[in-house]
Amino acid sequence: MKRHLRWIPAMVATALLAGCSLPSFNKNSEVTTTETTSKSSESTIIPSMQIDDQYYRTLLPYKESAARGLIVSNIYSRYDIQEAETGLMRLSLNQFPTDKYYFQEGQYLDAKTVRSWLARSNQDKLGLNPSDKGLSPVQRAEEAPIYVAHIIEQNYLTKTGDKKVKLGGISIGLALNSIYYYQKEEYGATYEQEIPPAQLLENGQKIAQKVVKRLRNMDGLGNVPITVGLYKQLSHKDIVPGTYIASATAGEGSSTLQKWETIDEEYVRFPTDSTDDKYSETNDNFKKFKDDIDTYFTNGTNVIGRGFYSDGKIQRLSIEIPIKFNGTGEMIGFVQYVSSAVTSQFKKDLQVEISITSSNKPEALVIKEAGEAEPYVHIYND
Repeated sequence: MKRHLRWIPAMVATALLAGCSLPSFNKNSEVTTTETTSKSSESTIIPSMQIDDQYYRTLLPYKESAARGLIVSNIYSRYDIQEAETGLMRLSLNQFPTDKYYFQEGQYLDAKTVRSWLARSNQDKLGLNPSDKGLSPVQRAEEAPIYVAHIIEQNYLTKTGDKKVKLGGISIGLALNSIYYYQKEEYGATYEQEIPPAQLLENGQKIAQKVVKRLRNMDGLGNVPITVGLYKQLSHKDIVPGTYIASATAGEGSSTLQKWETIDEEYVRFPTDSTDDKYSETNDNFKKFKDDIDTYFTNGTNVIGRGFYSDGKIQRLSIEIPIKFNGTGEMIGFVQYVSSAVTSQFKKDLQVEISITSSNKPEALVIKEAGEAEPYVHIYND
């Protein structure tokens, strides 16, 4: 059972859901056939429901990625795993708008293929990472680091006519290492070698071009547009994710990526020690918000903020508050206090999402949408 609350001036309104039910498809859902690479077809459902125009509708039954599970072992953190996937969807909006395309996890690059492509060229003839043959560990780190850590594939399908859909485009995310970790001797200390940004970008673009040429030779991918994004992972010590730094598209039938575009996105941890003016207002407001929380709980709390910036402007702020409660009443009182503080300390046009956890389980979610004066509050009820 779940409980939803919405703040109303001077009071809290609480609605209690009586139960849960499985989703059903209404009369507006479309039943279609999907054209596959083998010239056969299969039944597909296009749900009528769409959250908003920033989210793709997903074909049903849901198809998991052909390389399912590899991203967990190849990418550093859960923050990078999420951003590498959602960031690629966001990037794909420019090429594949949500009113014409439907999302499906990648079906062309299976786990065996991805592993082969991620290898060094001297370990596998299809390896995309540079050969380290004859190099010492230090030389390897300086001259031939592992550039690409993972390959993400997303498929975008579109209608072709009377109740039929087919692949309309494909997006590829190349997760790149900004830092190369190595050991000088087996079981020895681990060292870090930063990969210069220009070097990373140059090699990422070269690898992307090779990937596109290989995709063109696969059954069903000869003519569809292919968009490639370069995702820059940060250090495994960072608690904010990396971001996509560049993208390009090979048009229908083309094997060449045209005009790389720089992507200006970044995640910033708050509070921050940076003196950059673009962070100052949010940083000051965050510190005041944290002071409010510390006043409520005098033993102190570990309040962590992550701001997402695009083109130099903050788009949303996510805050995590892990805390130990001694009872339900204390928890509800704290959630009320946080909900009041978020409206008083942050500007109205900023989207703020606050996750409150206790003993590694979610307790409450507070969301203030941009432009809204009151937050939405959800309290989890076991």
